[in-house]
Amino acid sequence: MTIWILVGGLALLAMLPLAVILLRPARARGRGEADLALYRAQLAELDREKEAGRLDETAHAAARLEVQRRILAAPKEDAAGAGRRSAALLGAALFLVPAVAISLYLVRGVPDMPSAPYDLRQRQAQAEEQLLEQLRARIAQLDPRSEQARQGFILLGNAERNRGRNAAALESWNRALAIRFDPQIAADVAELQMEEGNLAEATTLLGRALLQQPQDIRLRFLTGLVEERAGRPANARRVWQSIVDDAPPDAPWREMMLRRIQRLP
Repeated sequence: MTIWILVGGLALLAMLPLAVILLRPARARGRGEADLALYRAQLAELDREKEAGRLDETAHAAARLEVQRRILAAPKEDAAGAGRRSAALLGAALFLVPAVAISLYLVRGVPDMPSAPYDLRQRQAQAEEQLLEQLRARIAQLDPRSEQARQGFILLGNAERNRGRNAAALESWNRALAIRFDPQIAADVAELQMEEGNLAEATTLLGRALLQQPQDIRLRFLTGLVEERAGRPANARRVWQSIVDDAPPDAPWREMMLRRIQRLP
């Protein structure tokens, strides 16, 4: 029940500006209302002039009659009615907007889901770090040239990459490549080298990988990307155009490649 009281309070707080508009005195909005306000002010001024002795009874009565005539001649559809309608609309919004928002939240939201406190997230991060330490310890016990060690380095590199530790990921993947070269792991390393600005290293890796898998779309795309970032757009266009030329007409990435080619200088 407490959560709904809090939600309702926040909704009312969000709608407070509308409530202020509803409660504050109305201001003249249109020409008709402005005229009426002026005429009422003139009547009040005439009364003050009479009380001060600056107008006699006859002049005061004549002036009031003229002003009243103008009031009667003023358009009946003044801003007062519009103001009342606006107030009604705002009043409805004051109720309907929070009601609709809460209804949508009840349908699509998960009100009972607890938030993850900082200490819980910290414990999770510590648990993940302990798993990584266990993986490192396990790899250290293996033959450094074995396939098991290579798989371990790949897993460790993936984990380090996901945690944003690019240098550690590069070290693990490079050790996996040193055991046995894999073109797809080389592509992962090349992507990370490009992010770090090491274009020469990325070019070397991709060239070696393409010797084993010359038609691999990812390797060819990354080769063009290195050329583009190295300031060689003609080379990038040549590489990417060859991919488009070899692609079937219904290839899902064909349009993307054409757009990248068009953006080249």
